[in-house]
This record gives sequence, C-alpha cells and structure tokens, in this order.
Amino acid sequence: MKIVVLSGSRVGSKTRTAMDYTFKVIREQYPEINVTLIDLTDYDIQFSDGRNYLEYEGDTKYVAQMIMDADALIIGTPIFQASIPATLKNIFDLLPVNAFLDKVVSMIVTAGSSKHYLVAEQQLKPILSYMKAQIVQTYVFIEEKDFYRKEITNDDVIFRINRLVEDTVVLTKTFATIRAEKEEEYGF
Repeated sequence: MKIVVLSGSRVGSKTRTAMDYTFKVIREQYPEINVTLIDLTDYDIQFSDGRNYLEYEGDTKYVAQMIMDADALIIGTPIFQASIPATLKNIFDLLPVNAFLDKVVSMIVTAGSSKHYLVAEQQLKPILSYMKAQIVQTYVFIEEKDFYRKEITNDDVIFRINRLVEDTVVLTKTFATIRAEKEEEYGF
C-alpha cells in the first residue's frame, strides 16, 4: 500500500507540523506501508494549463505522479480567507477528473479560528467527491490554539490524528479487498 501525506501550502508551519506528525504515526504504526510526505514548500510546481499531468516535467510531474500512484492520500490544508490555498487547488487542477477513483482520501485542516470549520465540508469535500475519492468522512480540524512552538499540544488532536490514520489504512485495505473480490467474479 502506498500513502501520500500532502502538506498543501507553501506558507506557514501549522499544517506542516500536523503532517509531519501524521507521517511519523504511519511510519511507526504501519512500517509495512510505503508512505511519502510531500510538502509543497519543497517543490516548484507549475500552474495548471490543461495539459495531461504526464506532459509536465520536473517537480510538477513528480508530485502529480506520486499522487496518481498512491492508494490513499492524507491531505493537510490551512484555511486562508475562508478558503483552501491556491497551491492545493492547483494540485487538483493538474490531475485528471477521475484522479482519485479507487483512492481513499482523508483530511487534516488547520485554521486560525473555529469559524473556518465548515470550509472542508463546503469546498474540499465537493472537489474530492467530483474527482471520485472515497472520502474518510471525519476529518481533523486543528485550531491555532492547539499548537505551541511548532508542536501539537492538544492531546485530543493527537488522538484524532491517530484515529484518522487508522481509519485511512482500514478503509484502503477494505476497498482493495472488495475490488479484488469483485474482479474475481468476472473470471478473466
């Protein structure tokens, strides 16, 4: 199984802190899983211009290919001006419409206030659904007050991230088993 942990912003530290912790949990709890952390800060991603993702080069092609090859994604996003950042939306725009078909996708959202709680429901989930993702229904929402000096200080947040990782792995295995059983029914 391949999981991509995607930190979907080029600015700030809170989302990256949450995604680093998520990556660490997967490595420690599921050493058999091939997990990759992609922080968009570390890559020079071109703006989508409508080409097939395979036609891009360099960092853009690498990130798109890693996402397309993954069985599951855990997407981390901050909320800026009551919306997801353009860098994350650009990643979605680079990929084909059915990019998340047969993939499990879960979310970790960081925000400065509780007022942004529904941004994931109203913006992120519809995009992921449109792209055919199997979405882990519960997501982790982390406020600014849950961080101190680039560490998560709220034990409940840590518990919820651990649970999100577990749910993501279990759903990915479950859907893979269901697909394999369904394919065996065809007999060819």
